[in-house]
Amino acid sequence: MRETCYTFFMFILSPCAAGCGRPAISGSLLCAIHSADSTAESQRLGAHIAERRQIRDLSLTGLHFEGTDFSNRQFYGCNFSGAHFSMCLFTGAVMRMCFFDFTTLSFCDFSRGDLQFSSMAGATIRDSTFEGSELVNINFCGTFISDSTFNKTNLYNSRFVYSSIIRTDFIDCNLKRTNFINTRREEISFRSSNTAEAVFEMEEYR
Repeated sequence: MRETCYTFFMFILSPCAAGCGRPAISGSLLCAIHSADSTAESQRLGAHIAERRQIRDLSLTGLHFEGTDFSNRQFYGCNFSGAHFSMCLFTGAVMRMCFFDFTTLSFCDFSRGDLQFSSMAGATIRDSTFEGSELVNINFCGTFISDSTFNKTNLYNSRFVYSSIIRTDFIDCNLKRTNFINTRREEISFRSSNTAEAVFEMEEYR
């Protein structure tokens, strides 16, 4: 049953026809780098998302989006890896098994979102908010996060291992089983959060 569930939500990787090994963009034979007009591809897929409430198995790898509204959409098994998002709205979005690995998020709003079993490993997150969200079982390992907020967010069983977190607030959060092992933390506030149930040292890990 578990294997069937993961197959259902997992995007299908179609390699770029140029032979570079990168995944092709949905609806194209090429990746963002080899596309003749990646800006047009971003506009095409942005319009595709705007017309739908549920989006499944979409690949937007390496594309650039600025000021795009992704809010209140439901994303299942989508691949955003290596994409760049600036001033984009994801407010109230639902995501399951989605991948933002090595993306860049600047001035983005994920507040009141419901993101579970997804990955932002190696991402760069600046001046963004996840306030009031469900971020359960999220992989933030190796991320660089600065000037952002996770206030009033449920971070149960999420992982920030080897991340750098600077000038960022985790106020009134659920940090049960949240893993901060080997993180660099500067000017962080955990006020009113249950830090005793988080993991900061290897010997605390179970």
